[in-house]
Amino acid sequence: MNLENVLPMDIEKRSFEIITEELGQLKLDPEKESIIKRVIHTSADFDYARTLRFSEGVVEQTLEILKKGGFTIVTDTNMARTGINRSALMKLGGKAECFMSDPDVAARAKEAHSTRAAACMEKAASLEGPVLIAVGNAPTALVRLDELIREGKIKPALVIGVPVGFVNVVQSKEIIMRSGVPYIVAVGRKGGSNVAAAICNALMYKLTSAAQKNRQ
Repeated sequence: MNLENVLPMDIEKRSFEIITEELGQLKLDPEKESIIKRVIHTSADFDYARTLRFSEGVVEQTLEILKKGGFTIVTDTNMARTGINRSALMKLGGKAECFMSDPDVAARAKEAHSTRAAACMEKAASLEGPVLIAVGNAPTALVRLDELIREGKIKPALVIGVPVGFVNVVQSKEIIMRSGVPYIVAVGRKGGSNVAAAICNALMYKLTSAAQKNRQ
């Protein structure tokens, strides 16, 4: 087996070429294609071409929100927050937050006999401006988020529901898809913080990459 001679600056480009080749005849919705491919790129898992679910018009709706700036992406892990591209965030005038380590979140979770992830959603409900929720680890975050939505305490601009695991993971994703808010969900047990960050980045790159091309 021969190694490919690929320059460091061309590795990502070549990776996406391989993804396109291996997808073969599978037709992807052009609006969603770059998102699906970036998730495959970060996970090396082609199942996402078939398991990612998008609510009606979610990509267009989210891009309109991102264009206006002033949005906050709330993640359920510091890993997901760290994986969100800071340069793209700055260009669009947004920010990313993870409240998992906040003392008030820990205290709230202890008092409620709940998880920090669930308490994070409660804190997210107090934020001003458009809020995008990106969950890649804790199904309890999605369950509590749905409760807050039904209570009228939060109306997320987007929910990225991609927790990974076995306990209540599948159920929590199904709950969010019935919650009436815009969503991008990976049905089944697969997901992860890296997948949540990849979806956030793919959405932002649709705008920042287009702006870069227009300047050239």
